[in-house]
Amino acid sequence: MPPYTIKTHLQPTYTGDLPIHARREEIIHAIQEHQIVIIAGETGSGKTTQIPKFLVDAGYGKTGMIGCTQPRRVAALSVAQRIAEELKVQYGHEVGAKIRFTDQTRKDTAIKVMTDGILLNEIQDDPMLRAYEAIIIDEAHERSLNIDFILGCLRQLAKQRKDLKIVITSATIDTESFSKAFDRAPIIEVSGRMYPVDTYYRPIEAMNEENGDFTMIEAAAEQVTEIINHNLEGDILVFLPGERDIHELRRHLEDSPARSCDILPLFGRLANADQQRIFHPQGRRRIILSTNIAETSLTVPGIRFVVDTGLARISRYSPHSRTQRLPVEPIAQSSANQRMGRCGRVSNGVCYRLYSEQDFLSRPEFTTPEIHRSNLASVILRMLAFRLGDIRTLPFIDHPADNAIRGGYRLLEELDAVYVDQRSDNEDSYRLTKLGRRLAKIPVDPTVARMLLQAKEEHSVEDVLVIASGLSIQDPRERPSEMAKEADEMQKCFVHKESDFLTLLNIWTAYHDQMERLSQGQLRKFCKQHFISYQRMREWRDVHHQLERVLKNLKILPNSKIEFGNKQPLTTNNQQLTTNNQHLTKASYAAIHRSILSGLLSNIAVKEDAHNYRGPRNRKALLFPGSGLFDHESAKKQRKAAYAKKAKPKPAKNTAPAWIVCG
Repeated sequence: MPPYTIKTHLQPTYTGDLPIHARREEIIHAIQEHQIVIIAGETGSGKTTQIPKFLVDAGYGKTGMIGCTQPRRVAALSVAQRIAEELKVQYGHEVGAKIRFTDQTRKDTAIKVMTDGILLNEIQDDPMLRAYEAIIIDEAHERSLNIDFILGCLRQLAKQRKDLKIVITSATIDTESFSKAFDRAPIIEVSGRMYPVDTYYRPIEAMNEENGDFTMIEAAAEQVTEIINHNLEGDILVFLPGERDIHELRRHLEDSPARSCDILPLFGRLANADQQRIFHPQGRRRIILSTNIAETSLTVPGIRFVVDTGLARISRYSPHSRTQRLPVEPIAQSSANQRMGRCGRVSNGVCYRLYSEQDFLSRPEFTTPEIHRSNLASVILRMLAFRLGDIRTLPFIDHPADNAIRGGYRLLEELDAVYVDQRSDNEDSYRLTKLGRRLAKIPVDPTVARMLLQAKEEHSVEDVLVIASGLSIQDPRERPSEMAKEADEMQKCFVHKESDFLTLLNIWTAYHDQMERLSQGQLRKFCKQHFISYQRMREWRDVHHQLERVLKNLKILPNSKIEFGNKQPLTTNNQQLTTNNQHLTKASYAAIHRSILSGLLSNIAVKEDAHNYRGPRNRKALLFPGSGLFDHESAKKQRKAAYAKKAKPKPAKNTAPAWIVCG
């Protein structure tokens, strides 16, 4: 039993205006009669906020918590705050949330909303999940790696803890696979939209015929402007592939009739205060520019129009080349239907798709589960370290491919984290090394964790910690397409001529030096002036702080406070702003890069000529033109020679590294 009793008695009330309310008694009865229940509800059915209240009505949350997972941090926070508001209790007390870096729960919290990554960590610490009476896995249809891993663990745990109630909620897509995986658990379907939605196809190709070359951003701006010019009332939600596209479209709309509206961005890394603006309309018409975070994780109130670009950034990992890509790809039909479902909540809705109906019908029905396109090394390492069993035997809903599993083990073997168990009859049986156990305690990708452990041997932990935490987030540098030259010029002051990794160190040092002398508003201005994302710098600091604590607990770092900034005198004059760590000695330069290389052994390439390199498995690599090591003068001469159709000249002398390239 859980080590505490929750004293607060919650008394849910219902307005009756959500589709799920009509099935309340049926759902509560099913939860009481069955250990596992699958609830399929369309977008807007109310399942996310109401099911935790149904569990309270069913008698749970008194001797243990009701845990509810969300795929994204912004959703976890907003859902928890909404549930607390509906239960008329103080947020952070009876109802709380826990996400990376933030724990807003107490010992007597009855309903705990968290990201699926948090629950995964708790399974590692306590595989029996003794603190919980019930677990709700929300948005299970997203099939992230964490969700599939959790579902596999819950399938095993359900046999050991018959008292644990498990509720799996999903959009009305492929629910049969969940039911089959959990011994034919009952499925309850709930309707979603309350008003009809009209769908119009406006392919960009057709716009090109009328107006010349239209980019995706211009096509979205044109569609939003058309809605506004026709005086059609209602808020507008635009789906875009990424954060950069959101900023670019926002700049377009601010120079159009849309500037009279509130133009609000929505993406995962947005500050919490900015996220909350989405849920508290200020009276003016709103245009919300969102990534796929608003597809299922969040219900944005008041949306009547959806403009769908039909694109998203989808992570893909190749176990053969060991490369992680984040290409922009067409979304699946199920995702397109989810996007369409975001309107039609307050009145008749309209969805504009910036692609053809034929294109839509040719797309796959479902998105490929993340487990089939991810690096499994981290999952394998966790399972071995916390004795959760062999990844080959864990009952995943969709089992990962054999080559992906072998690729994960090969990478861990390369990092010296595992070795082949000679005592086992199975030739593919591995055991953790002592170093592997230490890697598993550092909550980042194993390759990055390996750098940090090597840095202790090289006496360069503080510098490598900055670089490692920087590699764990998106690049903080921004380069808007219409201001690319200005961005390149302003960021020259950060460039280290011998290492892109030390360029990251320069950005960090400059930011912290300015942070010590500037107000928050001035610091934001400094970041904007130098085309640095203030939000990502904050995230970088958060990751650094978390890793710093972990390394101190592991005795890799001393407990004294790390000081940043003032390594060299800085000024805010861009011409004189020199954070250059050129003062590094040859020994410290080599120590930092040996540490980095220990995690990237398969990313070593040998220079052949100019900017061309040859990597492992005979792969060709080209030095990225945005690198501080790329010699643009040399490249320019080669291009001129190619255009003139002359014999290829000898490579000009350049600053490209002759010994090694990492990354």
